[in-house]
Amino acid sequence: MTRVTEPRTDAATLAGVLDAVEAQHAPALELLETLVAIPSTGGSAAEVDVQHVLAEVLAGDGCAVELWPLDLDELTADPAFPGMEVERTSAYGLLATQRGHAPELGRSLLVDGHTDVVPPGDLGAWTGDPYRLRREERGGVEVLVGRGTCDMKGGLVAAIAALRAVRAAGVRLAGDLSIAPVVGEEDGGLGTFALMRRGVRADACVVPEPTDLDLVPANGGALTFRLLVRGRAVHASRRTEGVSALEVFLPVLEALTALETRRNADVDPLVRRWPIAYPISIGTVHAGDWASTVPDLLVAEGRMGVALEEDAASARAALEAAVAAACAAHPFLRDEPVVVEWWGGQFAAGRSLDEPWLSTLRRAHATALPSWRAPETYGAPYGSDLRLLAPYLPTVQYGPGDTRHAHAPDEHITRAELEAATRSLAVLYLEHCGVV
Repeated sequence: MTRVTEPRTDAATLAGVLDAVEAQHAPALELLETLVAIPSTGGSAAEVDVQHVLAEVLAGDGCAVELWPLDLDELTADPAFPGMEVERTSAYGLLATQRGHAPELGRSLLVDGHTDVVPPGDLGAWTGDPYRLRREERGGVEVLVGRGTCDMKGGLVAAIAALRAVRAAGVRLAGDLSIAPVVGEEDGGLGTFALMRRGVRADACVVPEPTDLDLVPANGGALTFRLLVRGRAVHASRRTEGVSALEVFLPVLEALTALETRRNADVDPLVRRWPIAYPISIGTVHAGDWASTVPDLLVAEGRMGVALEEDAASARAALEAAVAAACAAHPFLRDEPVVVEWWGGQFAAGRSLDEPWLSTLRRAHATALPSWRAPETYGAPYGSDLRLLAPYLPTVQYGPGDTRHAHAPDEHITRAELEAATRSLAVLYLEHCGVV
């Protein structure tokens, strides 16, 4: 017997599955509503709850389900652990598999998607409850609003709805199809790291992160850092006799801006579409403890982009060198240099340019969505779980939504793109896993 190497889905089977997809649109919205209502921010009890809810859902869809508590002590002690930014006392792994009917003929597929979401931020910036799915018309387009719709419960729902459509059409896939809802992606990649350490493998992987249904086989990395900037406290009325940590931070900030410019002067062709492919950004600044005292300590936390093919250690060294140079040129910081700490999520860059796998995805997209534009292929300027998967299996991000709406107030995706992703993923299951 010969393994599947080319798509062999007949027209009748394809039509039957696409018809079944149409019947899944309403149930998919119900599932998305259920998932959005679970405020599964990193480290919360709801991050555990959402895994149990999806375990029940996927078991009800006929999958063989594995749900297990993650050994946080063992995982965090691993030298390769990618870091965490929130405290967790418990977390769960989840893997749901529809077993292939002829695995010796077909190919296996893993769908990896995270269930954790970022906090909603300023509730006043939302037009409604972040954890209640709302369907609205904006500019003549129906959008689905709620925390996690875009990043990335919408993509997970599309993957599950596509699985349901294949089953409803009575199609027997040759290879295994596995869906792995994972936790902790937003602050390092705990769930996918645990999945790989468990030995989960497949012939290919799709991550339905928001890509506007483009193909993203590479990501720049993202390293979280902290700067401790010392000053010298004095009563505000005698401020010139002290040293403001806020003021001496400014030349350090200028040095980081210059470093960002140098690092983006010549970037990999995959990421040239972005104005800044490898950003260096300060996200939080805290200084002082009393309005009438010159601040003697400033703590700034930020994020540094890692270039494709650059190792994280080299990126860290570049930032540390830039900070050290700024300190050496400053009369106060020369004797009180800024301390650089690396903490939280440490996202290395990742790349998975497997052309046969990308070709399969392009073909599935074209078959399922003949009236849509052809997907572009590029690298993204943010870290993701792709870099944890790519060393073990061909991986690409492909899913509904625009990342500009992720993490934002009134986060949303369009209903049309959610339904399009479901069609495309259903065809992908047929084309990649094979049909018997």
